[in-house]
Amino acid sequence: MTFGVVVFPGSNCDEDAVYAFQDILGEKVVKLWHKDSSLKNVDFIILPGGFSYGDYLRSGAIARFSPIMSKVIDFANAGGFVMGICNGFQILCEANLLPGTLIRNHNHNFICKNVFIKPQHNLTIFTENTGVKDVFKIPIAHAEGCYFANDKTLQDIIDNKQIIFKYCDETGDINKRSNPNGSLKNIAGICNLKRNVFGMMPHPERACDPTLNNTDGKLILERAISMFKNMGK
Repeated sequence: MTFGVVVFPGSNCDEDAVYAFQDILGEKVVKLWHKDSSLKNVDFIILPGGFSYGDYLRSGAIARFSPIMSKVIDFANAGGFVMGICNGFQILCEANLLPGTLIRNHNHNFICKNVFIKPQHNLTIFTENTGVKDVFKIPIAHAEGCYFANDKTLQDIIDNKQIIFKYCDETGDINKRSNPNGSLKNIAGICNLKRNVFGMMPHPERACDPTLNNTDGKLILERAISMFKNMGK
């Protein structure tokens, strides 16, 4: 199995993703440059965090039109698995692979801290093996992480159980105080209808190394990889 990490000008979490998947989780990883026209036969694509193209216009707005993204879109539409983290989540929304958008944090500040998130169901590879009572401490680092959608879109993702993670407190209680950026319904991560495209603002790849005294991100990623492999992908 091979994971492809897409690298855009301005990506700054690509090495974090490579380190987490390759050195910590022991998977084969290749980098996919934004101008590449080939996905190099990868099985799973990661769009990492950072400031692709300097976040000019809107976060992810320019990256969505980079050459590699046409291949990523085709890959996802054909059922291939894609995960976007932070800026990667923003890019997936800009590419219409995920519904809604990410707007400025309600406090208009860049937020960098540990938060707690809670899976909402067991219907995806990222939540099937976690249990809905699990609470994970995962870092965030963003200025435009507030999830927003119009009323119909929001109701659709609720009805279709596309919300995969919500911000919560340390005890798992989902409340306004535990929402770091003002996201609707405390949304921290969503998936598409087919459950093969995933986006989340928190950085699980930054919570994998025991040296950092937090491996909650490793738990999320290794469980997802295990589920993915069990699907015969």
